[in-house]
Amino acid sequence: MDWGMKNRLSRIIKPESGHCVMLAVDHGYFQGPTTGLRNLAKTVDPLLPYADALMITRGAIRNWIAPEVDVPIILRVSGGQTILKELSNEVITTSIEDAIRINASAITCSVYIGGEYEKETIANLAQLVDEGEKYGIPVLAVTAVGKDMVRDSRFLGLASRVCVEMGTHIVKTYYTENFSDVVEACGNVPVVIAGGKKIPEMDALQMAYNAISDGASGVDMGRNIFQSDNPVGMIQAVRSIVHDGNSVKDAYEIYERSK
Repeated sequence: MDWGMKNRLSRIIKPESGHCVMLAVDHGYFQGPTTGLRNLAKTVDPLLPYADALMITRGAIRNWIAPEVDVPIILRVSGGQTILKELSNEVITTSIEDAIRINASAITCSVYIGGEYEKETIANLAQLVDEGEKYGIPVLAVTAVGKDMVRDSRFLGLASRVCVEMGTHIVKTYYTENFSDVVEACGNVPVVIAGGKKIPEMDALQMAYNAISDGASGVDMGRNIFQSDNPVGMIQAVRSIVHDGNSVKDAYEIYERSK
């Protein structure tokens, strides 16, 4: 791994703690103006000081994020289908040259293991890894899960390991029981958990705590932060678990106090 790749990864996963808090706001590429992101700048701007990285599309960053912001960008570069169609039928939508123009610290795509277009999405990941290696830009692979798939450690371990075998530099997957088995399946590749659908704040904090305890390198939360009734307090609470090793109880108090 060359210097540029290591440098970009160290901007995302902080060397001081070995962990990261990513803020995912790329939902619009398949959901449109989802709740909490209709005015993306209004939602995201107050959260940026607490995010280690921002997962976003090129259109959203150019429309709503000030270029002066010093937050590493994880650029979503796959898409092509919406919630009205078969989501697994994705293509690469953004060139590596545009990712470089945006100064992305990483690029990301979804891989639909078990989906109708499984092979195509694995090929998308392999293509991104080739291009990322050429320019020193790490790739984050998202193990996308269809609505009919079981999110257990056996399936997520399979999906995550396939991404590792393709050469991804970070894996994003869902938390589940026996999550340490998923982390083990990824070897030395860092694993971050997806927040998924909005759940009660205490439950989301417990999930973050469990994931870090089971070996995850961080969390990549979206709706469980920006759809909270106190988004700033929620991201501060998540950070206290991920970076400071706080208990769920102490983290929840941070969320409550900041209301």
